[in-house]
Amino acid sequence: MRILQITSRVPYPPIDGGAIGYFNFTKSYFLHHCNLTLLAMNTSKHFIDISKLPDDFTRFALIHAVNVDTSVKPVYAFLNLFSGKPYNTSRFENKNFRNKLIEILKNNTFDIIHLDSLFVSMYIETIRKYSDAKIVMRAHNVEHLIWERIAHNENFLLKKWYFSFLAKKLKAYEKERINKVDLLLPISEIDKKYFTGLGCNTKQYVIPAGIHIDNFVIDNSMLEYPSLFHLGSLDWIPNLQALKWFLDEIWPLINNKYPGLKFYIAGRNTPQWLKEIKSPGIIVTGEVESAADFMNSKAIMVVPLLSGSGMRLKIIEGMALGKTIISTSVGAEGIEYTKDNEIIIANTPQEFLSAIEKCLNNKKYFEEVGQNARRLALLKYDNFKLVGKLLDFYKTIM
Repeated sequence: MRILQITSRVPYPPIDGGAIGYFNFTKSYFLHHCNLTLLAMNTSKHFIDISKLPDDFTRFALIHAVNVDTSVKPVYAFLNLFSGKPYNTSRFENKNFRNKLIEILKNNTFDIIHLDSLFVSMYIETIRKYSDAKIVMRAHNVEHLIWERIAHNENFLLKKWYFSFLAKKLKAYEKERINKVDLLLPISEIDKKYFTGLGCNTKQYVIPAGIHIDNFVIDNSMLEYPSLFHLGSLDWIPNLQALKWFLDEIWPLINNKYPGLKFYIAGRNTPQWLKEIKSPGIIVTGEVESAADFMNSKAIMVVPLLSGSGMRLKIIEGMALGKTIISTSVGAEGIEYTKDNEIIIANTPQEFLSAIEKCLNNKKYFEEVGQNARRLALLKYDNFKLVGKLLDFYKTIM
């Protein structure tokens, strides 16, 4: 099958949720012997020297990368208040990228054009003009829902207003874009229901976030038990809101009862306020060389998300490594878990404290939850199998 995958960033290295989500499709298309072309924005935020991409990645696809400055500019953000398009997406509109897309479409024939997220959906009309391929769009999240939740959890009134404003514009844009494609790929049944409620008339096929299971080997030789950890991009607003809530409202309760317990925080782009935190027992490690090694060395994964949408790939990775995970309902959203069996759910400070107490006081339960999580990851979230079924479905729409 001839596929053109279009992404809003180069999907390498796969070290955070966005890159991993794109990368896993790229790799699985390759493993299923698709004739794959990748057109990626090489953004200022996630810039990659394309000449230094490893052979292990470049063999997956014929890769085209266009430099695009998607950085947030206050003046343009202000002027966008008077525009019909949301600023979140308009930053990805680029003439050079469009011209490269036209060149590729003129010189190649594709069966499927895969848009990885809403942020490249402004190129649908260009694709329609130069190609007869079926257009599918991967919805890694319900984008406007993220910002609605961020606004709900924001206390500073001006920011709250602005985030709500962005959410409304995104909602209108998302509603219009999802009906422009031939197939929408929501990440969960929950998201599918959101899109249906939004007025989606496009055919939908649910494909969960998956991982390449072979990359996740459990190694408890360096396990620090007991210990807590959080791993995620530290420049993503929902993660920062979650950590602030956990550190302000939950950690004092835990530290008071278990003064020797350590909480490790890891992730890219650590903000200064987090680097300077002085709370006892908190260890901010910043970016780690290997997420798998880091997770293998720690015991209990906490995901105190209050906002967000879609699925958290870091949770799926933690499950594959047999981690015991304590998450809010929002954090675990989209995953087919049974409460307190594969994932322990806690939505209040007291519930987090109680869940941690149970794991510390009953090691057998702690181990069983991790084992159950591993089984679920193997059963439901093997990306190779998921994409294989998707390719079979593509044949029904071609």
